[in-house]
Amino acid sequence: MITSLPVRRDLRSPVRYVDWLLPLTAIAISIFGIFMNYSATWRLQQFNGDDPYTFARRQAVFVVFGIAAMIATSLIDYRVLREFAPQIYLITLAVLVAVLFVGKEVNGAKAWFQLPGGIQIQPSEFGKVAAITALAAFAASHSSDFRLDKLLNSLLIVGVPMSLVFLQNDLGTMLVYVAIMMGILFVAGTRIRHIVVMTLLGIIAATVLFQFDDVTGIELIGAAQEQRLTAFLDQESDLDVANYNLQQSQIAIGSGGLTGRGYLNGIQTNLDLVPAQETDFIFTAAGEELGFLFGALPLLGAYLLLVWRILRAAQLSRDMFGTLVCTGVLSMLLFQIFQNLGMTMGIMPITGIPLPFMSHGGSSVIAAFVTIGLVINVRSRRYAE
Repeated sequence: MITSLPVRRDLRSPVRYVDWLLPLTAIAISIFGIFMNYSATWRLQQFNGDDPYTFARRQAVFVVFGIAAMIATSLIDYRVLREFAPQIYLITLAVLVAVLFVGKEVNGAKAWFQLPGGIQIQPSEFGKVAAITALAAFAASHSSDFRLDKLLNSLLIVGVPMSLVFLQNDLGTMLVYVAIMMGILFVAGTRIRHIVVMTLLGIIAATVLFQFDDVTGIELIGAAQEQRLTAFLDQESDLDVANYNLQQSQIAIGSGGLTGRGYLNGIQTNLDLVPAQETDFIFTAAGEELGFLFGALPLLGAYLLLVWRILRAAQLSRDMFGTLVCTGVLSMLLFQIFQNLGMTMGIMPITGIPLPFMSHGGSSVIAAFVTIGLVINVRSRRYAE
């Protein structure tokens, strides 16, 4: 009789169990993003007499730092991060408060620290990571008995940084925190009726906030945010102001067709007709120049692969904390991808949410890679002692 031998697992070598598809896919999307950053900026840079490679080179540096951050995050046992989650959370709150007083205002949002050399840091991007770890740690500790009082505590954990981000007048990033919270709480065992009630209360709160100015004269929502929502609800109104971005974005994507106009040959892109194309509207450059078959479809496929591997890591996690961390990362990336792509096509309001690994910006790129490092960490240690 032949008996099967037990499979030997080296518990001291988590690198053996790394899902290499996950980091490689994130890096591939980022490299594609570097090329699109160049495409979206080179003509205007050249016209102004500046180095046409400025944005692409800077994005490449961000990606290198992001990969280094991903590797560092994956090397630290995620269970250690659970122990220090409260300290990381409190430090993040302090930084989010500080940026309200000494931060730099960009496009109406006071959400950046201005450093020497033209470097800007957006703390709210890293606050997403802190919110994921803090909420996952708390929810994992009470997942077997997730009553209403635990739910209220969870709402407080995310509600504080979310309120600070709202005070920065960064509505888009605030919505990402909401997505993170809803995803983690759902998997943690929150009752469906509680989720429904939270959703309804959120809708009511959003309606009150947008009407608060008209009733009291006190402006809680910036004028730009109100115009963006109005433009989304009525896309035929105010084309010269709030709807201009959407109109030019749709023209760029539509003109690309199936095969695109060719790399560096996009008319809308080269004429700088799409505002913020290297950041919020980076997808339009890919859509116009590479079309659906060579730009949009491969990018969507890469994002689907990324989502699938994160979901698989959540399923294979050895503990609830790891599962909830992966769930938080998945919720964050899914919402950002859907919201960003949706706003370029007019099916979602324009909120200024970056497209993960693609949009120009060091904070968003590095924070996204850190979250991938967390998922790698959880997946590779599923057999750890």
